[in-house]
Amino acid sequence: QVQVVESGGGLVQAGGSLRLSCTASGLTFDDYAMGWFRQAPGKEREGAACFSWSGGSIYYADSVKGRFTISRDNAKNTLYLQMNSLKPEDTAMYYCAADRGYYSGTYYCSNNYEYKHWGQGTQVTVSS
Repeated sequence: QVQVVESGGGLVQAGGSLRLSCTASGLTFDDYAMGWFRQAPGKEREGAACFSWSGGSIYYADSVKGRFTISRDNAKNTLYLQMNSLKPEDTAMYYCAADRGYYSGTYYCSNNYEYKHWGQGTQVTVSS
């Protein structure tokens, strides 16, 4: 049974940093495309940062480019999202997702792709 679990969310002041982690079990992590999505209250889900299926390319939404960094440690079955220079508009529930498809990061994120496996989310709140 595949499980995807996020952690690391919390309350931070504007300009601060957080690092989210996502641990996946029950799957061969190397074989999966991974991504971070977020959903703010009253808004649609947005792809924030996504790896391609090969892990060779990364897509970032314009709203996070230059501030967020996605990375993965295949040996630890863990995906990360380093978030710097946080803004109040980054406040959202952040979700980690895993998929066995063969798409680019751009396709996954910009099409708000329905990955096969999703975590329950971790809340990030940025105060002004």
